Amino acid sequence: MRDSSSTVLVLNQFAKPRSAAGGTRHIELFGRLRGWRFQIVTGDVDLYTRRRYRVREPGFTSVRVTHYQRNDHWRVLNWLSYCAGAFRVGMRGERPDVVYASSPHLLTPLVGWVLARLRGSRFVLEVRDLWPQTLVELSHMREGSASHRAFSVLERWLCWKADHIVTVTDGWLPHFERLGVDPSRITTVSNSAEPEDFLPNPQLVPLRERVPVHGRLVVFAGALGAANGVQALVDAAAALPQHTFVLIGDGMVKPRLIAYARELSLSNVHFLDPIPKEEFCGILAGADIAVHTVADLPLFRRGMSPNKLYDYLAAGVPVVTTAEGEPETIVQSADAGIRVPPEQLATAIRKLAELDESELARMSSNAIAYVRRHKSRTVQARRLQTVLDKLV
Repeated sequence: MRDSSSTVLVLNQFAKPRSAAGGTRHIELFGRLRGWRFQIVTGDVDLYTRRRYRVREPGFTSVRVTHYQRNDHWRVLNWLSYCAGAFRVGMRGERPDVVYASSPHLLTPLVGWVLARLRGSRFVLEVRDLWPQTLVELSHMREGSASHRAFSVLERWLCWKADHIVTVTDGWLPHFERLGVDPSRITTVSNSAEPEDFLPNPQLVPLRERVPVHGRLVVFAGALGAANGVQALVDAAAALPQHTFVLIGDGMVKPRLIAYARELSLSNVHFLDPIPKEEFCGILAGADIAVHTVADLPLFRRGMSPNKLYDYLAAGVPVVTTAEGEPETIVQSADAGIRVPPEQLATAIRKLAELDESELARMSSNAIAYVRRHKSRTVQARRLQTVLDKLV
């Protein structure tokens, strides 16, 4: 335990407190550090709903950002408006010992580096998504284009300039080595979940009372975007009308998924809006089966660290994943579910649904034990603590 208190400025445009729906990675990690005070700078437009909101909780500062609806120049303006606001916050008040700037978009780390240099702080680059490679594989950017070349140069430059790099999966380490980064300057702090947070809360409306349920209750929770491959789950629901499917979340493809479910006349599929993390944690254990789907991209096969997978396991819900690589290894190591390709999703859900209660209970216990040993917020916060302590 450190004797004195140091400060860290955390830049993440899409960070959320536990009282809101969305990414709570940073409040849950930095809130567990010893001897560190933190300030998380977030934007005031939700990534998925596009609605404006303000965070008024300790440790957070919201900055005003512009709206956008599509992946066009308005989205770039949205990033730039966040960077301008984050810069103003970073130049005010106490000098931070560390500026910790998180991707996916690379303009946030760029303004983080500028702040660190101007204020005499150490700079940590956190990579939660490999841009621009992800944009290329999702067909949002053409490989070899001017924008791709510019982002590639910026990515390499930031990696070289960072005092330390934090990534979320070991699977991306070869990528950084190809950029010429010394492996000793990289630490993996994966996404994670705390099993104690997912104990059922009797004061909340149970998940089973929020929708009409027949058969097993199958849940998907998270972003409904192009990278998530969620249409395969709707197809599985069509093949399994005897079970109930709930999709919790928001994203750019959600309207299309709702229309697709209506086109198939599916009465066993229900879409819920995003649920604040504290509330979500208290009801997730009411599901029988959880589904983790991703688009079939080479990048994801190399490495990924999906929040929703750790949430499912921490809540003790058996999992079906369509992801290869690290998610498949985790589910198999935990002995808490099945990995199948997307076209076999219905078969895998049916297999878990037909297990007796004792077998599902065994998988539930396995899942919780695995997260507690390897992927808890407490375990990952210790890794982050080591990185920051060494820097100062």
